[in-house]
Amino acid sequence: MRKLALLLLVVGVANAADVPIEGTVQSRCTIDTDTAGVYGNPNAYTLTTAPASGGVLPVTRFDVTLADAYYARVTHPSSFSTAPAGNATVTFTGSTEVQTVGDAGMSGYEAAKTTFGSSTQYDLTVAGSLWLKTSSEATNGGDKAFPSGTYRAIVVAECIAK
Repeated sequence: MRKLALLLLVVGVANAADVPIEGTVQSRCTIDTDTAGVYGNPNAYTLTTAPASGGVLPVTRFDVTLADAYYARVTHPSSFSTAPAGNATVTFTGSTEVQTVGDAGMSGYEAAKTTFGSSTQYDLTVAGSLWLKTSSEATNGGDKAFPSGTYRAIVVAECIAK
């Protein structure tokens, strides 16, 4: 009887197989550029997205279909991604704030945001759409004029799963 049980155990192991299971997860939080930013040049040593200085604030839209599963994080620029040579030390400042909410339950997002370094984070506790505007200002060191040319900086927007 023991030999039969041992034989059945060995036969069972010999017939084992690994069966894979796969799945694809699609985010329930998407990000779109609603408005591309533009730097205005109010004086020789400042570039700014401030509308009063000829700039345009970039606006990012977050669409969330699953409440309380994501954070929205927006990081304002801390350097140029493209710029002419010859700049002195450029100092960047900026901020992000709620422009519009798609659901009344999001009305407290601005007061509850967390800011660290050049990043601002919102806890997306409600499903719906959220529009965030980001300001950016670059000042060339020593009040030196920016050389002529095209300047580009990037606002980084992320959906981060909780």
